Amino acid sequence: MNSPTGLEVRLAFRPDGLPTPGDFEIAEVPVPHPAPGQVLVRNLYLSLDPGMLTLMSAEPAVPRPRYELGEVLYGDAVGEVIASADPSLAEGDLVVHRLGWREYAVAGAEVFRRVDPAAYPTPSLHLGFGLVAYVGLVHVARLRPGDTVFVSSAAGAIGSLAGQIARLKGAARVIGSAGSPEKVRNLTGRLGFDAAFDRHDGPALDRLREAAPDGIDVYFDNVGGEQLRAAVEVMNPHGRIAVCGALARQSSGRPDQGPGDLLTVAAKRLTIRGFTVVDHLDKAAEFGQQFRRWLRDGEIVYEETVIDGLPNAPRALTDLLRGAYTGKTVVRLGS
Repeated sequence: MNSPTGLEVRLAFRPDGLPTPGDFEIAEVPVPHPAPGQVLVRNLYLSLDPGMLTLMSAEPAVPRPRYELGEVLYGDAVGEVIASADPSLAEGDLVVHRLGWREYAVAGAEVFRRVDPAAYPTPSLHLGFGLVAYVGLVHVARLRPGDTVFVSSAAGAIGSLAGQIARLKGAARVIGSAGSPEKVRNLTGRLGFDAAFDRHDGPALDRLREAAPDGIDVYFDNVGGEQLRAAVEVMNPHGRIAVCGALARQSSGRPDQGPGDLLTVAAKRLTIRGFTVVDHLDKAAEFGQQFRRWLRDGEIVYEETVIDGLPNAPRALTDLLRGAYTGKTVVRLGS
């Protein structure tokens, strides 16, 4: 009898700038049986996110292991246990883990975390970035009722939720930036932003001043670069900036000029704080309870782009980095 096989994606070449499908290799490999203490998981969904670009490069500032040439990539995934040699997990359990970019994952039971299959209408929601948005706004930027909030890359997986959470937490005005007229219309329509602008429509400083004539109090930064410097200029005294990502720097591959004139930062007594969600996992239960209620009551819109098939994951990642999708992007590996 032939052993079952599954597909996995490896990094074949380190990309110069944005990756292309040719930078990846798709291999078919045998699916091993779990050894004692291990479980075998059939992955259902793989999460794609812009930070994967940095892991492909030789970027020294990233606090995570980079992808190595010839090795299987890793990423967040959700799957079903189909064989278990450890009493802590049983066949049929739904688990999340970091062994994505493969159809089947086998590893020690400790690397998998069981989740409630009834928590969300689809398993892919366990891969959402809502906790990142929540932590950045509530615990890093210390959002207050009545604040004016600006979110960059607001049509993406994190930004689309950050703007909506800001509104639900009492922000007086929520402004977003995006990369196309269609995304801008979606922000001010379906997602309920008060104003939005296309980053291609002239200097970010001019667009932000138009959208926030009375200044901004909180900036949720997914981009850095020109938009960060614009936010500093438009920020009200004692404003707070939560630095979540640096898409401008990741896309260009060039060092960022930072927040600009630090005299302005000092004069306005601004707070600029970078964060990663791994430092705030203790807030997961707090967020999860609120998020499920918001979803149940129809108070928040969860946008998701689903790509079918692991062979399409490399192209989907490139398209994601070019701004082709809205909301959270996942690859569906099975049903």
